[in-house]
Amino acid sequence: MNPVNHVAIIMDGNGRWGLKFKNSRNAGHKAGLDTIEIIIKESIKAKIKYLTLYAFSTENWKRPKKEIDFLFKLLENFLLKKISLLIKNKIKLKVIGNPILFSKKIRNLIKESETKTKENTNLQINLALNYGSKDEIINTIKLLNKKKKIINIKNIEDNLYTKNIPHPDILIRTGDTKRLSNFLLWQLAYTEIFFEKKLWPDFKAIDYKKIIDKFKNIKRNFGNI
Repeated sequence: MNPVNHVAIIMDGNGRWGLKFKNSRNAGHKAGLDTIEIIIKESIKAKIKYLTLYAFSTENWKRPKKEIDFLFKLLENFLLKKISLLIKNKIKLKVIGNPILFSKKIRNLIKESETKTKENTNLQINLALNYGSKDEIINTIKLLNKKKKIINIKNIEDNLYTKNIPHPDILIRTGDTKRLSNFLLWQLAYTEIFFEKKLWPDFKAIDYKKIIDKFKNIKRNFGNI
């Protein structure tokens, strides 16, 4: 039985769900928050220690400004209203990605949330914001050059946004799309990948449990036989 230590999720399909059921992409993004809460609870029950959620990519800036503003308002409300819940449930929050384009208010809220939850040990949520794996790798190489360190696997992994975080055991992508979309390309080298047809707001606890159970029985070779 394979242990599950880290699950990464590409939460795809919010906009399509919103258009289908509410005639609004933003309504889908809001509905997706309920699924996030479900998955957080199930992760704690399953004793999973790391949950990485792809919330906003470096490519998502191409979307309409109205949608981007709504997404960051959702993030702001989450950080303001849910921080006490994270503390109560001993959940640590870490943001991975480049915060340079965020408003000062969002940057301060992220820093405050990370500080308030840094000692929590039940679950670490890594929220990927303005995250792109190619940018992460380029940034890592620049850091190594600046530090005058040789470029090898250990030094690269020690300078990624995900340093000190084990690589994902499972990647889940909802929304019936079969691609990685510039997400954790280095870290997913030996991750088991599950593509789900359901849109993110329709993804339920039972779907999550099925994937975890299936993963536990997969023979993982890591290049061996």
